[in-house]
Amino acid sequence: MQSQATDAELRAALQLRQAQECGQPCTPVRTLLADNDLESAYRVQQLNTEYWQQQGRRLVGRKIGLTSKVVQTQLGVDQPDFGALFADMAIAEGKEIPFSAVLQPKIEAEVALVLEQDLTMQQPTLADLLRATAFALPALEIVGSRVENWDIRIVDTVADNASSGLYVLGGKPTPLSQIDLKLCGMSLSRRGEPVSTGAGVACLGHPLSAALWLAKTMAQLGQPLRAGDTILTGALGPMVAVQPGDVFDCEISGLGSVRASFSAR
Repeated sequence: MQSQATDAELRAALQLRQAQECGQPCTPVRTLLADNDLESAYRVQQLNTEYWQQQGRRLVGRKIGLTSKVVQTQLGVDQPDFGALFADMAIAEGKEIPFSAVLQPKIEAEVALVLEQDLTMQQPTLADLLRATAFALPALEIVGSRVENWDIRIVDTVADNASSGLYVLGGKPTPLSQIDLKLCGMSLSRRGEPVSTGAGVACLGHPLSAALWLAKTMAQLGQPLRAGDTILTGALGPMVAVQPGDVFDCEISGLGSVRASFSAR
């Protein structure tokens, strides 16, 4: 991921960036990159992460994607992926989200972790992660794709910042000592109608397993997780397409609730 970007990677990064800036999805970037070349896809992601930081956006954490074994199988991979979280992606609960803010939006319920210590060791353990985590929160991630019609394979979603969009955090922090994240149940409803259910075990077997994978991966890449970082650990149930005017309520047992509301257009 640290080697010099190729012309094809630079073109892919620009294509995704223009899609976001213009609000118009682009063709899959896998036409520019080698099949299943994750290193190349992550270089594209890093190019745009650095570009946005140069534009003044503040990096505040990471999101984990592909934590479902079913989705991994669909995309032909055997591990999760990750993307960058910027401060302007965090939406305060109660604030209406413009429907056009995310291209081709879908929503999923997750457990968020907030760190109070750095995780700089090359081989962090579960004990290190537990010690470094300040608290957990319920979260709704609004994922999106800069690639038209969600026509993605693994290199497309990795290059596209793990199909990131926006996220909403609940406001009641819970220490990890007070909840079993593996067994916590999740219910997501649209205007009172259930649309997705799941549990912590659906997220790579345990949300902490996903977070530990991320901590190890980022440390090995020389970009370790830092105190204050937010980690979106991955979906607890199936994602749901968002329509204009939708209101979603999520309840995660032991963690509380969180809501996301969208404008009518």
